[in-house]
Amino acid sequence: MARIIPFKALILALISISLSGCSSGELERPYDFSSIVWESGKEEAEPDRASAFAQDLCIVTDFSGDSDQSVTAEAAGVFSMDGSQTVYSKNVYEKLYPASTTKIMTALIAIKYGNLSDEVTVTRDAVITEAGASLCGIHPGDKLTLEQLLYGLMLPSGNDAGAAIAIHMAGSIEGFADMMNQEARALGATGTHFTNPHGLHEEDHYTTAYDLYLIFHEAMKYSKFREMTGSTAYAASYQSASGETVSTTWKGGNWFMTGERETPEGLTVFGGKTGTTQAAGYCLVMATRDPSSEEYISVIMKAQSRPGLYDNMSNIISKIVN
Repeated sequence: MARIIPFKALILALISISLSGCSSGELERPYDFSSIVWESGKEEAEPDRASAFAQDLCIVTDFSGDSDQSVTAEAAGVFSMDGSQTVYSKNVYEKLYPASTTKIMTALIAIKYGNLSDEVTVTRDAVITEAGASLCGIHPGDKLTLEQLLYGLMLPSGNDAGAAIAIHMAGSIEGFADMMNQEARALGATGTHFTNPHGLHEEDHYTTAYDLYLIFHEAMKYSKFREMTGSTAYAASYQSASGETVSTTWKGGNWFMTGERETPEGLTVFGGKTGTTQAAGYCLVMATRDPSSEEYISVIMKAQSRPGLYDNMSNIISKIVN
């Protein structure tokens, strides 16, 4: 029998969970809404506040996707942008490493609170030395606008761009991570804890498929984010530390958008962000339209290979029209 929880009690429980964090490298399911229903008709349920918070958000109540053999990724979900339906869900509340899908939150904060025309001078603190890390190729002393850095963040998935944005916005990586976590809490992303702006692996840096949906859903409210996430290439021209003009073209990596993978019939992919590390596996958050122009957000976390990532994504977004 479903447990009935007053709204205030639920919020307090979620806050407690969000503050508990992870004590080791093993991530656990932070909460499970499968046995929770909203209490209605009583003053303490505060139905107006609950409705206002979730009026355009999907609530997951069906966990049958956990047994869907066509989806081999650890977690997955498909949610209508208007909050009318959860098309599919699998392990959407399980804490997992997000890799570069972290950058959705970084972009959201920069667009929401920053000035895109700001000139940013890249500092030495923005240098990324980790082997295999994706970079947009900026160097200390280079001068770019915040908007250019965001394209360097979102298209080639530049970890160096993420670090430069964080230092510009908050003065440090740690300070920007605090901003990220405050924003996550404000969005109800209670299964999330960020330690950096780019998603390079750290044990205490994690999120859930549902929280990525919440973050991406918020970001898609901004036309500039839609423009960036919907681009496949961007021609950047900026000033190097020596005063010379640097011209480069940054390209995106979503196979549906670059034509390397065919989109299921009747659907149009118009945005998204990939992410990959050894610990996170292959991840993708994506925006799709159906034949009637209804919009959906889909999430795959911890697929075992890049081709498998797109197989999984094809299988779940096909459920929109099937």
